[in-house]
Amino acid sequence: MKQRVILDDKAIDRTLTRIAHEILENNKGTQNLVLLGIRTRGVFLAQRIQSKIERIEGVTVPTGILDVTEYRDDVTARVNSELQAFQIEADLNGQHVVIVDDVLFTGRTVRASLDAILDHVRPNRISLATLVDRGHRELPIRADFIGKNIPTALSEEIIVMLDEVDEKTQVYIK
Repeated sequence: MKQRVILDDKAIDRTLTRIAHEILENNKGTQNLVLLGIRTRGVFLAQRIQSKIERIEGVTVPTGILDVTEYRDDVTARVNSELQAFQIEADLNGQHVVIVDDVLFTGRTVRASLDAILDHVRPNRISLATLVDRGHRELPIRADFIGKNIPTALSEEIIVMLDEVDEKTQVYIK
Protein backbone atom coordinates (compact mmCIF):
# COMPACT_ATOMS: atom_id res chain seq x y z
CA MET A 1 0.00 0.00 0.00
CA LYS A 2 1.39 3.36 -1.07
CA GLN A 3 1.70 6.09 1.54
CA ARG A 4 1.91 9.81 0.90
CA VAL A 5 3.21 12.34 3.44
CA ILE A 6 0.65 15.12 3.95
CA LEU A 7 2.46 17.08 6.70
CA ASP A 8 6.11 16.83 7.69
CA ASP A 9 7.47 17.90 11.08
CA LYS A 10 7.97 21.55 10.04
CA ALA A 11 4.46 21.78 8.57
CA ILE A 12 3.00 20.28 11.77
CA ASP A 13 4.93 22.81 13.85
CA ARG A 14 3.64 25.72 11.71
CA THR A 15 0.11 24.31 11.86
CA LEU A 16 0.18 24.06 15.67
CA THR A 17 1.51 27.62 15.89
CA ARG A 18 -1.45 28.80 13.78
CA ILE A 19 -3.91 26.80 15.90
CA ALA A 20 -2.41 28.32 19.08
CA HIS A 21 -2.89 31.83 17.64
CA GLU A 22 -6.47 31.00 16.56
CA ILE A 23 -7.33 29.68 20.04
CA LEU A 24 -5.90 32.83 21.65
CA GLU A 25 -7.75 35.09 19.23
CA ASN A 26 -11.02 33.21 19.69
CA ASN A 27 -10.66 33.22 23.49
CA LYS A 28 -9.35 36.83 23.55
CA GLY A 29 -6.23 35.72 25.44
CA THR A 30 -5.52 33.02 28.00
CA GLN A 31 -8.13 33.93 30.63
CA ASN A 32 -10.21 30.88 31.69
CA LEU A 33 -8.56 28.75 28.98
CA VAL A 34 -7.89 25.04 29.53
CA LEU A 35 -6.56 22.43 27.06
CA LEU A 36 -7.52 18.74 27.28
CA GLY A 37 -5.73 16.34 24.94
CA ILE A 38 -7.44 13.10 23.99
CA ARG A 39 -5.20 10.14 24.78
CA THR A 40 -2.75 9.33 23.11
CA ARG A 41 -1.57 11.73 20.42
CA GLY A 42 -4.02 14.49 21.35
CA VAL A 43 -2.24 14.75 24.70
CA PHE A 44 1.09 15.54 23.02
CA LEU A 45 -0.55 17.93 20.56
CA ALA A 46 -2.19 19.76 23.49
CA GLN A 47 1.19 20.00 25.23
CA ARG A 48 2.77 21.40 22.07
CA ILE A 49 -0.03 23.99 21.76
CA GLN A 50 0.38 24.85 25.45
CA SER A 51 4.09 25.51 24.90
CA LYS A 52 3.35 27.70 21.85
CA ILE A 53 0.78 29.72 23.83
CA GLU A 54 3.35 30.11 26.60
CA ARG A 55 5.89 31.49 24.10
CA ILE A 56 3.29 33.86 22.60
CA GLU A 57 1.61 35.11 25.79
CA GLY A 58 4.06 34.26 28.58
CA VAL A 59 1.29 32.35 30.37
CA THR A 60 1.14 28.61 31.09
CA VAL A 61 -2.37 27.43 30.22
CA PRO A 62 -3.59 24.46 32.32
CA THR A 63 -3.34 21.34 30.17
CA GLY A 64 -4.51 17.83 30.94
CA ILE A 65 -5.30 14.38 29.63
CA LEU A 66 -8.71 13.16 28.49
CA ASP A 67 -9.31 9.39 28.36
CA VAL A 68 -12.65 8.55 26.75
CA THR A 69 -12.32 4.75 26.84
CA GLU A 70 -15.21 4.39 29.31
CA TYR A 71 -17.43 6.70 27.27
CA ARG A 72 -17.13 5.15 23.82
CA ASP A 73 -20.40 3.92 22.34
CA ASP A 74 -18.68 0.80 21.04
CA VAL A 75 -17.92 -0.34 24.62
CA THR A 76 -20.91 -2.22 26.01
CA ALA A 77 -19.95 -2.60 29.67
CA ARG A 78 -18.78 0.30 31.79
CA VAL A 79 -15.97 -0.90 34.03
CA ASN A 80 -16.05 1.99 36.49
CA SER A 81 -18.49 4.85 35.98
CA GLU A 82 -16.96 6.66 38.99
CA LEU A 83 -13.61 6.89 37.21
CA GLN A 84 -12.91 10.50 36.21
CA ALA A 85 -12.01 10.56 32.54
CA PHE A 86 -9.66 13.51 32.72
CA GLN A 87 -6.50 14.35 34.62
CA ILE A 88 -5.76 18.02 35.16
CA GLU A 89 -4.64 20.24 38.02
CA ALA A 90 -7.35 22.85 37.36
CA ASP A 91 -11.07 23.28 37.96
CA LEU A 92 -12.87 23.05 34.61
CA ASN A 93 -16.11 24.59 35.87
CA GLY A 94 -16.76 27.93 34.17
CA GLN A 95 -13.71 27.55 31.91
CA HIS A 96 -13.28 27.49 28.13
CA VAL A 97 -12.15 23.90 27.56
CA VAL A 98 -10.45 23.15 24.24
CA ILE A 99 -10.46 19.44 23.41
CA VAL A 100 -7.40 18.57 21.30
CA ASP A 101 -7.26 15.48 19.06
CA ASP A 102 -5.09 14.30 16.20
CA VAL A 103 -7.71 13.22 13.62
CA LEU A 104 -11.41 14.08 13.39
CA PHE A 105 -13.21 11.30 11.55
CA THR A 106 -16.69 10.04 12.51
CA GLY A 107 -17.09 12.36 15.50
CA ARG A 108 -17.68 9.51 17.95
CA THR A 109 -14.51 10.14 19.98
CA VAL A 110 -15.51 13.80 20.34
CA ARG A 111 -19.02 12.79 21.47
CA ALA A 112 -17.44 10.51 24.07
CA SER A 113 -15.19 13.42 25.14
CA LEU A 114 -18.19 15.70 25.65
CA ASP A 115 -19.92 13.02 27.74
CA ALA A 116 -16.77 12.47 29.82
CA ILE A 117 -16.39 16.17 30.57
CA LEU A 118 -20.06 16.98 31.16
CA ASP A 119 -20.50 14.00 33.48
CA HIS A 120 -18.11 15.68 35.94
CA VAL A 121 -17.99 19.45 35.39
CA ARG A 122 -19.83 22.37 33.83
CA PRO A 123 -17.45 24.36 31.62
CA ASN A 124 -18.57 27.73 30.29
CA ARG A 125 -17.68 26.62 26.77
CA ILE A 126 -16.13 23.64 24.96
CA SER A 127 -14.25 23.91 21.65
CA LEU A 128 -12.49 21.35 19.49
CA ALA A 129 -9.04 21.59 17.91
CA THR A 130 -7.83 18.88 15.55
CA LEU A 131 -4.66 18.48 13.55
CA VAL A 132 -6.47 16.73 10.67
CA ASP A 133 -10.14 16.70 9.64
CA ARG A 134 -10.66 13.82 7.23
CA GLY A 135 -14.44 14.05 6.85
CA HIS A 136 -16.93 11.13 6.98
CA ARG A 137 -18.83 12.41 10.03
CA GLU A 138 -21.45 10.12 11.56
CA LEU A 139 -22.51 12.72 14.14
CA PRO A 140 -23.17 16.47 13.77
CA ILE A 141 -19.76 17.52 15.12
CA ARG A 142 -17.28 19.98 13.65
CA ALA A 143 -13.93 21.32 14.78
CA ASP A 144 -13.46 24.95 15.75
CA PHE A 145 -9.72 24.88 15.02
CA ILE A 146 -8.50 22.70 12.14
CA GLY A 147 -4.90 22.14 11.14
CA LYS A 148 -5.63 20.67 7.73
CA ASN A 149 -8.70 19.34 5.93
CA ILE A 150 -7.77 16.14 4.11
CA PRO A 151 -10.70 14.66 2.20
CA THR A 152 -10.27 10.88 2.18
CA ALA A 153 -11.91 7.76 0.87
CA LEU A 154 -13.27 5.46 3.57
CA SER A 155 -10.69 2.88 2.48
CA GLU A 156 -7.84 5.30 3.19
CA GLU A 157 -6.22 5.81 6.55
CA ILE A 158 -4.67 8.94 8.06
CA ILE A 159 -1.65 8.17 10.24
CA VAL A 160 -0.35 10.80 12.66
CA MET A 161 3.11 10.17 14.03
CA LEU A 162 4.63 12.27 16.82
CA ASP A 163 8.17 12.16 18.21
CA GLU A 164 6.85 11.59 21.74
CA VAL A 165 5.25 8.27 20.68
CA ASP A 166 6.59 7.27 17.28
CA GLU A 167 10.12 8.80 17.24
CA LYS A 168 9.13 10.69 14.07
CA THR A 169 6.72 13.56 13.40
CA GLN A 170 4.60 13.48 10.27
CA VAL A 171 1.09 12.88 8.94
CA TYR A 172 0.60 10.52 6.06
CA ILE A 173 -2.24 8.91 4.15
CA LYS A 174 -2.26 5.26 3.12
